[in-house]
Amino acid sequence: METDRKLILVTRHTRLHELKQKYGTLGQAKFYIEHLGESFEQYEVEDGLFHTVHKQVLSFLKASGRVQQLDRSYLPTYKFSRDDIVVVLGQDGLVANTLKYLTGQSVIAINPSPQSFDGVLLPFTAGDLPLVLADVLAKKMNFKTITMAEATTNLGDSLLAVNDLFVGPKSHTSARYDVEWNGKKESHSSSGVIISTGLGSTGWFKSLIAGASGIAGRPVQKKIANGFEWDSEYLYYTVREPFPSQQSQTDLVFGRVDQQKPLVLTSKMAENGVIFSDGLENDYLNFSAGVSATISVSKTQGVLVV
Repeated sequence: METDRKLILVTRHTRLHELKQKYGTLGQAKFYIEHLGESFEQYEVEDGLFHTVHKQVLSFLKASGRVQQLDRSYLPTYKFSRDDIVVVLGQDGLVANTLKYLTGQSVIAINPSPQSFDGVLLPFTAGDLPLVLADVLAKKMNFKTITMAEATTNLGDSLLAVNDLFVGPKSHTSARYDVEWNGKKESHSSSGVIISTGLGSTGWFKSLIAGASGIAGRPVQKKIANGFEWDSEYLYYTVREPFPSQQSQTDLVFGRVDQQKPLVLTSKMAENGVIFSDGLENDYLNFSAGVSATISVSKTQGVLVV
């Protein structure tokens, strides 16, 4: 089975590789880790297993067509073609990170270590790849669509999120901004705003709901407390630690965002205001004084082969 379509294999460095880069040599990395009382063997086993699976996947892909290997760090600048087939080998976070740089290309996600990773977004193992790729090429695959969030600013910048967007301060300070939603407007002082997709609703968003339930002494938002569907045509926003004062209010701290009810946030912070997505703080938009961001459901959807 061969194809003219380009096969993109997306990976990220293992923890062992990152330790070696940080400390210069494996010996130095081992000394540091073991000096802290931790076993270095787990990093070596994890690295060896990943490279074994990577070799297997790469060998099959090379026998199937043109292959482009792509490290995670190059995702923001790589130009994908519409008919590329994307294979992700790594943890769930790598799949989510990849999806937001695509425009509807099919993603085949491979779990390199099923005994280590639960793999909510990793339905396949390396051994499944021949049949899965054949189904993709024959257009017989089953897939899930994943709704994404999008932040667009009045500066013309935009950012997609597969799991969630964070809008707030870069450092541990208070965020000052105006919020507009559902025909209402108020000023806020808080530690930031989280806007969650269905895919992200079992992560950061769920923990915020759980915290609110603990404070209230009863379950809150029971219908979505355990998340909502990946392909839901809406998002939910929630404000972290809203502070009431003479200049800030706390009525608009939670709500559903959809095409009819976008969320608009306007910064009142002199500096250090940011918008980042999916926990990647280095890939952010400026959200300092005067910047207005509209949060909405993106027209772009993720496509995950299942």
